[in-house]
Amino acid sequence: MSVQSNQESIQTLRDQGFVVVPGMVAPERCKQLKQIAQLQLQQAAAPLEFEADLRYPGAPDSKHAPGGHTVRRLLDAYARDPLFQEWACAPEIKRWMERYFGESACLSRAHHNCMMTKHPAYGSLTGWHRDMRYWSFERDDLVSVWLALGPETVENGGLWFVPQSHNATLASSCFDAARFFRSDLPENQTLIQQAVSPTLNAGDVVFFHCKTLHSAGKNLSDQVKFSLAFTYHGASNAPLPGSRSASLADVAL
Repeated sequence: MSVQSNQESIQTLRDQGFVVVPGMVAPERCKQLKQIAQLQLQQAAAPLEFEADLRYPGAPDSKHAPGGHTVRRLLDAYARDPLFQEWACAPEIKRWMERYFGESACLSRAHHNCMMTKHPAYGSLTGWHRDMRYWSFERDDLVSVWLALGPETVENGGLWFVPQSHNATLASSCFDAARFFRSDLPENQTLIQQAVSPTLNAGDVVFFHCKTLHSAGKNLSDQVKFSLAFTYHGASNAPLPGSRSASLADVAL
């Protein structure tokens, strides 16, 4: 990616709260990453997060219910395989983040840092939210990087974003006790109606801000959807001591 197009993408992120960079990762590299994920999923290689752990809409009620051992995330992707780590700290990601933050950048191992696996049947719906709802940093200025390892559409549970919502001032009353954005409130529905769901292909990357409202539907296809997700922040934007955000050491890019 040229410096000019990189700067254009960064400006789109600043303006819209998210940006899609098509074909950022080569098909062969995506194939390798997906094969690793498929093998680790088959082996149930810990650490894992199960749909039943979160019990989002459509998830099994417990691990003893049908589909109870459906995996939602292969956790700590950074430590799972050298190829995952290589992408997390890739030179193009380092350059992108340094230009966005205007300083050296760090990978957070405490947030995202996972291979998302959205399954048919038991892969749950993710309600509207801002990622900052459970992150604790000096400033709410972090960027997540979502790499699609196959097609992502509305049908198989692709992401939805509300453009410019990262700049919106939203009262605490707009959110429920779990800090999900309440879709039952008329004033919230006005925002949600503006949402878009970009169709992604393998190798496409979405950069999105931690304050951008987003959600994801159920996987109505017959194939597991794999997406590799990492989150970054500027070096001067430290996680708050004692918080979940400080539970694992950051990685300097």
